[in-house]
Amino acid sequence: MTAIAQTIPLPQAVPCTLAVGAFLKNTICVTKDDTAYLSQIHGDLGTPDAITAFENSVQCLLAELDVRPTRVAHDLHPDFYSTRFAHSLDIPAIAVQHHHAHAAAVAVEHVTFNHGVLALSLDGFGLGPDNQAWGGELLHVDGPHYRRLGHLALLRQPGGDLAAREPWRMAAAALHKLGRGDEIAGRWSVFKPAAMLATILDKGLNSPETSSAGRLFDAACGLLDIHPVAQFEGQAPMALEALVDNPQCLGDGWRLLDGVLDFTPLLAELAECRDAKHGANLFHGTLVAGMAEWAARGAEQAHCTDVALGGGCFFNKVLKDGLVNALTARGLRPLTAIKVSPGDPGLSLGQAWIAALTEV
Repeated sequence: MTAIAQTIPLPQAVPCTLAVGAFLKNTICVTKDDTAYLSQIHGDLGTPDAITAFENSVQCLLAELDVRPTRVAHDLHPDFYSTRFAHSLDIPAIAVQHHHAHAAAVAVEHVTFNHGVLALSLDGFGLGPDNQAWGGELLHVDGPHYRRLGHLALLRQPGGDLAAREPWRMAAAALHKLGRGDEIAGRWSVFKPAAMLATILDKGLNSPETSSAGRLFDAACGLLDIHPVAQFEGQAPMALEALVDNPQCLGDGWRLLDGVLDFTPLLAELAECRDAKHGANLFHGTLVAGMAEWAARGAEQAHCTDVALGGGCFFNKVLKDGLVNALTARGLRPLTAIKVSPGDPGLSLGQAWIAALTEV
């Protein structure tokens, strides 16, 4: 039985590289000559079964391809099992930033290896080089190098990772940012922690700041009372997308200053919205318009017209199709995932490509 789930042609032959992928929905990737080979999805590397499948895939894929990697690529996060595994190998280990890898995974499928691309990398979480929570990033990517041109305005994430499963918390953070923290306890009185959340946000206790697009979606869902407590991460944003039938743009729904794209005015509008369908249409339409302007300004700054759309948020067809159309109308060339997932299952391809081009 083959360990290979996907085969991706590369723009050129590169040194044999092993990439150990993301923490969530993990895959591994091995390059041989001018081809990348991806494993099946192992699941999240927080369970013994997933770790066993991950280790077996590494062993089986290298044996099947009859190769010995010259380097291993891993995520920046030091606590991931995949990072520790990479450092246990007797070969150079190369740390690759999560959103850089998302962008590279899309770019390499489009053979854009000989010039830089702009990238919108939108997802739930990836560690930045400053140890901050990234997730809504505008990058200029040039092979193994990248520059952060901008990011989504920061929102606090009360409860840390818990906020990804409880969108009402991100909505509360949005109200707090709007100067309306005194409304939190009454608005979400059914949730016991709501009584103290304004104080917790005031003091910044267990409320790390994040630029995450995924958490921005959660804030919108919480304000519109769509799965305020979700059964799984992503449930609320998927329900929000399903409501969309006619995206509309709130003309003054965002601010853009020094590369920071701030949708606080949109969140203020959603805080008063009592029609979830209207809110879903307004959120998606405004998001697309704001991000298209953001990308257009970044393209001028970076002198490039290709825009890679990577990260798990691009499973959202309304967002993806809307941005493809809006970017094309501005004379830019949107690049979307072809065979490989735009989300974390495709991350190992981007890691492998970046590490393969890195001198060791």
